Amino acid sequence: MPDHINTTSRRRFLLSAAVLAVFGATPGSKAMASKTTTKTVRANGVEIVTETFGEPSAPPVLLIMGAMASMLWWPEDFCRLIAASSRYVIRYDNRDTGLSTKFAPGKPPYSMDDMAQDAIAVLDAYGIEKAHVVGMSLGGMIAQILALSAPGRVASLTLVSTTPIGLDLDLPPPSPAYMEHAATGEGVDWSDRAQSTGFIAGEARVIASTAHPHDAPKTLAFIERDHDRSGGYLSATNHFMLAGGEAVKGKLPGLNVPLTVIHGTADPIFQIVHGKAIADAVKGSTYVVVEGGGHELHEDDWGVVVPAIVKNSAAPR
Repeated sequence: MPDHINTTSRRRFLLSAAVLAVFGATPGSKAMASKTTTKTVRANGVEIVTETFGEPSAPPVLLIMGAMASMLWWPEDFCRLIAASSRYVIRYDNRDTGLSTKFAPGKPPYSMDDMAQDAIAVLDAYGIEKAHVVGMSLGGMIAQILALSAPGRVASLTLVSTTPIGLDLDLPPPSPAYMEHAATGEGVDWSDRAQSTGFIAGEARVIASTAHPHDAPKTLAFIERDHDRSGGYLSATNHFMLAGGEAVKGKLPGLNVPLTVIHGTADPIFQIVHGKAIADAVKGSTYVVVEGGGHELHEDDWGVVVPAIVKNSAAPR
């Protein structure tokens, strides 16, 4: 993790919830998008719970979510929209989130490099040699490690609201408003449902888009559902202490797969220059700016984000 991100600011690479959207699709693509399967992947000493959307014969798109966030933070309708463009979408619970293996809270016995290996294990479990990989926030950092350490497994890379891995750059820290909220996390009892969900709901408000309304009641309801499905957020706090990426230090400019970088102009965690730094580091990359976009997947921005993912995942495997 970049040196300029201190222990407190490591506390959040969360995304706020997004719920419903309506986009045009052909009847055939809608039928494909409606097909779902689930599978528990056992590898690397952990169990990783996964879910797919679409037809296995379609180009695979692997979604890697950020810190403390289960796969539900890739909204189901968002996944179906991608699948409706003839893609086979896979989302999964990172270790210490959702229904995947949990570790005792404290110093995690794993790194971002191990989480990149989890992504490979998911691909192996589905018999996929190479996938189009999409990572958001911490998931974007894991996706970079994956693409740089196992380039033969990545057909294209799309990075959303994240920061470059392994580059010695002087990039700005999170915004003062974000840091002020993050500081209150020191007093949260993460074993307490009301405290933990309330804190994350408050964070969702702080990191939200400035271009669209923030639906606080709907967001809290989603967070409570995610909390209950996960059995709480206590183990997920291990993501606060994650390290890794040393083996790929300095390698990002040599990335040799199609790269699209998507970043909101109002992201308070990784300010937009973080995304620009990634795009500038990799020759031939595509840089997509979400005007007023925060550190989230707001449904009103799906019309920008989804087509960018679909276009980049059209690259040959």
